[in-house]
Amino acid sequence: MTLFNYWHYIVFGVIFLIFLGGVYSAFRQQSTKLRYGTLFSTILISVFLAAFSILVVDKYTKKVTLYKMENKRILSIEKIIYTGIVKNEGKHEIGKVTFEIKLVNQGHATGNVKGGSFYKASGFLDFFTGGYNLNLKPQSVTKEFVVAKNLKPGEAKAFRVYFDYPPYFRSTSQFAKVYAH
Repeated sequence: MTLFNYWHYIVFGVIFLIFLGGVYSAFRQQSTKLRYGTLFSTILISVFLAAFSILVVDKYTKKVTLYKMENKRILSIEKIIYTGIVKNEGKHEIGKVTFEIKLVNQGHATGNVKGGSFYKASGFLDFFTGGYNLNLKPQSVTKEFVVAKNLKPGEAKAFRVYFDYPPYFRSTSQFAKVYAH
């Protein structure tokens, strides 16, 4: 769950005032059709604003940075390990820090694309069966890990995550990012 700070409560207060104004104007309507339509619209807009405001306030008040990220591939068990440090650079506590890593095989990220990278052999029956029991090899892998919880302002925490490394990947490009909830 997202930790709220005082900016969340200020925005919720403004949205609540908008909601009260909409309810007041709905009950001032003479026609019941207009009253219910206005009430429904007010509720819908207020819920939308509340959900959107959580995302916006989180984006501008919760800042997390990734430092010293390193990876090590263990060939014997076909796993890759990522280590690093996440630090809360903002002025508010962060409820959850998520580390996302995306691995892209071969030249897809660099523009060096060969025919073998995308071509999937198929036969006449695959056209009708949809390739039943095909062993597909995805060319990109994205993983997400929660690496810190309840990170205070200025606090840093080291992390270590690992996952299965696809054995058919060659010259892999990696894209890492962290974000706060």
